[in-house]
Amino acid sequence: METSRAEYTKHTKEVVYTPDAHLGFGWHVWRDMARELIQSRELMWRLFLRDLSARYRQSVFGYVWAVMPAIVTVITFTYLKGSGTLPIGETNMPYPAYVLLGMSVWLLFATGLTRTTQSLVQASAIITKINFARETLVLAAFGESIFNFLIRIVLIGVVFAWYRVVPMWTIIFVPFVLIPLALMTVGFGFIMSIANGVFRDIGNSLTLLLTFAMFLTPVLYPPPTQWPKVLINYLNPVSPFIIATRDLTTKGTLSQPDGLFYASAAGFVVFLVAWRIFHLAMSRIVERV
Repeated sequence: METSRAEYTKHTKEVVYTPDAHLGFGWHVWRDMARELIQSRELMWRLFLRDLSARYRQSVFGYVWAVMPAIVTVITFTYLKGSGTLPIGETNMPYPAYVLLGMSVWLLFATGLTRTTQSLVQASAIITKINFARETLVLAAFGESIFNFLIRIVLIGVVFAWYRVVPMWTIIFVPFVLIPLALMTVGFGFIMSIANGVFRDIGNSLTLLLTFAMFLTPVLYPPPTQWPKVLINYLNPVSPFIIATRDLTTKGTLSQPDGLFYASAAGFVVFLVAWRIFHLAMSRIVERV
C-alpha cells in the first residue's frame, strides 16, 4: 500500500494555487483566459437574451427602434442635401442607400461601444456577489449591437431594391471586413467599461463624443481626397471599414486597401491588449463598480 502511494505521488504533478496566478505572462495565460471564456458561453448567451428582452419589453414599436436612428438620419440628411442646405458631393449610389449603408456600419461601432461601456455598471449587483468571467458582460452587451445590425441589413436590402441598386458579388467579403471592426469595438469596450466603473463621467459623455465623431467619419459624405481633410481617413480608425464596406458593395475593389490593412491590424491588437488589461484589472475594479 505504501509503495503504491509513493509511486502515485512520484508520477503526479503537484498543483499549487497562488492568488496572483492571473498576473503571469506567457501563452498559458491566454490559454486560461480563452478556456474560461469558452466555458462561460452559455452564461454569455443568457445575458444577451436577458438584455435584449429587457430593452424591447413593453415597447410599442419593438425591434423598429433598432433601425429608427438610421431612418431618421437618412431622411434628415437626404432632405438637407436635396434642398441644397448641405453641399454634399456626389456619391456612387443613390444618397439614401449611401447614407444607410455607412450609418449601419457606424452604428455597429457606436452602439456597441456605448453598450459595452455601460455593461459593468449595469451589472454591478451581480459582479460583486458572483464569481464568473466578467468578459461575458462586455461581449453580451456587444451582441445586442450585432443583433441590431442584422435587422438593419434587412432595411438595407429594402432600400437597395427600391432604388434598384445591384450589389457586386464582392459583398460576400463584407463580414470579413467587419470582424476586425467588431474586435476593435469590444477592445475599446473593455477599456471604457473599466474607466466607467471608476469615473461615471465616461459613460455620460460618450454619446456626445460619438455624435461629434460621426461627423468626422465619412458616413454622410464621400471620403475627402484633398489635403488636409484626407487626414480624417487616416486618423479615424472606423473610416477604413466604412469605405471598404461601400467599395465591396458597389465597386468590387478596394479604393484604400492599405488603410483597411492597418485598421484591421490595429483592431486585433486593441482587442488582445485590452482583453489582457481587463482581465488584470477586474479583481480591483469590482470593488469600485
